[in-house]
Amino acid sequence: MKRVTTLIIGAGQAGLAMSRCLTQHSIDHVVLERGKVANSWRTERWDSLRLLTPNWQNRLPGYRYQGGKPNGFMTTPEFVQFIQHYAEAISAPVHDGVIVTAVDATENGYRVTTNVGQWQCRSLVIASGAFNIPNVPTVSKAIPASVETLTTHQYRNPAQLEEGGVLVVGGSATGLQLAEEIQRSGREVTLSVGEHVRMPRSYRGRDIFCWMNDTGILREHYTSFDDVNRVRKLPSPQLVGTPEHSTLDLNRLTTTGVKVVGRFCGVKPSSLSKSGLSKCEAQFSGALNNVCKMADLKMNRLLETIDTWIEDNGVTTHTDQVERFEPTAIDKSPTLSIDLASGKIKTVIWATGYRPDYSWLNVPVVNRKGLLNHDGGIVNSPGLYTIGLPFMRTRQSSFIGGVSDDANYLSDHLDGYLKTSYKPSLYAMS
Repeated sequence: MKRVTTLIIGAGQAGLAMSRCLTQHSIDHVVLERGKVANSWRTERWDSLRLLTPNWQNRLPGYRYQGGKPNGFMTTPEFVQFIQHYAEAISAPVHDGVIVTAVDATENGYRVTTNVGQWQCRSLVIASGAFNIPNVPTVSKAIPASVETLTTHQYRNPAQLEEGGVLVVGGSATGLQLAEEIQRSGREVTLSVGEHVRMPRSYRGRDIFCWMNDTGILREHYTSFDDVNRVRKLPSPQLVGTPEHSTLDLNRLTTTGVKVVGRFCGVKPSSLSKSGLSKCEAQFSGALNNVCKMADLKMNRLLETIDTWIEDNGVTTHTDQVERFEPTAIDKSPTLSIDLASGKIKTVIWATGYRPDYSWLNVPVVNRKGLLNHDGGIVNSPGLYTIGLPFMRTRQSSFIGGVSDDANYLSDHLDGYLKTSYKPSLYAMS
């Protein structure tokens, strides 16, 4: 069995940021990665994906974007290279191809069992992320076998899809991007939309993230919210990163021919129609108009907050005119069902989010919903931490650039924990 003071699970941006901060504290550690550095970015993203955040915002401890397009948006290969270069620059002690199969608490810390042996550590950082398993509703099992189903983990590009109609389920950033891309490929797309966060790409001449950064919105702390668990479950904003800095919303999609329906509610079992043919209906909520009105209202509140900050601080903008965007235009009587047995829909893509996988964690810190019980990244078990979760400490925790502040805080806390309870003789490297 190998011994180390701190062990980090996951070599994505969060795990590497923590590694750099632990090095600054002179804490010996290793980083275990099931594949290669930035593995999920390498293997679980669609071909055309770009980051939602502008390049200037993608910074990690001691490292930031150095290219000539600070206001651009990295492609997936570019971001993988960014993370790979970071790992090399900080000499991160990454062990590739190590799959963690169990973590157990011991008298002096944690025992980590892997496919290549065991480690004993005094403190443990879980940086495996929150997007491990596609969150597909159980009703998906009722979809006819004649309809192909994919998750966003499996989707790469429209060429892999059968010719014919596509139902994309999910109205966050991913769902909208896939719906637009597939519609452009010549297929008829229906997009099922539930609660969502509408947001313009640019406002009054600047990227929306510039305003959210300057006004302090991105730094809002998790302790300032009455129900932080609800905030942490909000979908990602309807944004897309493109060279044109274009806004992607439901209005834009409908102008391209995408049909928008309400939240996916279920599948009505197969039955015979009056013509004697079988039917299998996907059913959608009738509350689409109300859901869209609420998203419009929240977007306008955000813009009003920005306007007030601009006025209070005397900031000069490209335009002194307050901008407001057209309300989301939805049919007064949106479609409530689609017959999946008719042959018109050939593919269903589940863009319904993800959930974390802690099946290997044999420590009683996971709640009944499969989420870690933590207080801003400090897990309710001595020496156990997590990083890289949505809104973990602040709003910006959900984005690449927010990892730095989180890693700095948690590494300070971890260092303090070790100084009060660490027994050096037990954790010398072997």
